[in-house]
Amino acid sequence: MTDSGITFITDDIAQVQIPLPYALNIVNCYLLRGASGWTLVDTGLNTPPAQAQWRAALSELDIAPDDIEKIVVTHMHPDHFGMAGWWQQLAARPLPVIIPELEREQAAYFYNPQNTRNYHDWLLQCGLDRVTIDEVEGALGNTRDATQPHPIQQGYLAAESAITLGSRQFRAIHAPGHSDGQLIFYDADDRLCLSGDHVLMKITPNIGAWMHTRHNPLRRYLDSLRALADLDVRLALPGHKWLVEDWRGRIEELIAHHDLRLQHTLDAIDGGAATVYQVAGQIFDMTRFTPHEWRFAMAETLAHLQLLEECAQITRGDDPVFRFRLS
Repeated sequence: MTDSGITFITDDIAQVQIPLPYALNIVNCYLLRGASGWTLVDTGLNTPPAQAQWRAALSELDIAPDDIEKIVVTHMHPDHFGMAGWWQQLAARPLPVIIPELEREQAAYFYNPQNTRNYHDWLLQCGLDRVTIDEVEGALGNTRDATQPHPIQQGYLAAESAITLGSRQFRAIHAPGHSDGQLIFYDADDRLCLSGDHVLMKITPNIGAWMHTRHNPLRRYLDSLRALADLDVRLALPGHKWLVEDWRGRIEELIAHHDLRLQHTLDAIDGGAATVYQVAGQIFDMTRFTPHEWRFAMAETLAHLQLLEECAQITRGDDPVFRFRLS
């Protein structure tokens, strides 16, 4: 990898690592070269260090902004979507931004500041106190701000569509869980997959039950992993951390991780935890988390609680605050 965060995966695919202002400090973006320009897959969060990294990478690769044919976003989360509008401003000609069709509604909800009150109420339901919620909402606002400007020209891609990225032909595959409408991209000829945040090495994707997501995302995530286990993948290029060289093996590890996390969640309730916040405090060391990370811990914990509730292992009371007990 160069000082500009560039690693050539193949002759026509460059990974560019863009800094993030979080504990998860890098997002992997990809440039795929075609006959008449480049396709950019995912963009980073719009911060000054990220802009500087992109400018350095373009200089090193001898790519001008107008050499980018299109931007494709795997899902609407800020670290993947956040610089799409900035890229459009760099280009002297219209630069199309393509996002998954099923992410359209999610993005509209998440990026609308008028829905902050709904997040406030959701955090109260999870059992957080108002002072903590104020800190979480401040962090959420900062994240939203770092996605401005939003792209003005967007196209929407449906699952199972064929799409050209660079010079390669990919199939768009719906990969829900981390985000409801996330798409990953599979090149059958090269057995290559751009896996977004669906299959990651070292870390597990955050599977969160948010205000803006459909119920029970962990069920959809695990079902998707099992369906994808037999996909013939030689190499996967993920949104974070390092490349995935053992596709099926990593999927098995991710499923095992969530089986263990579900048991830990049950143990926390058996030990007396009742609210989402209390259960999360038994699973995570919340004292080490930033306000940005607290909301992810809430959403991840609630996702596991929803699956356990669906399996009739726990029940939720009728309180305005979510309270769970063993069935």
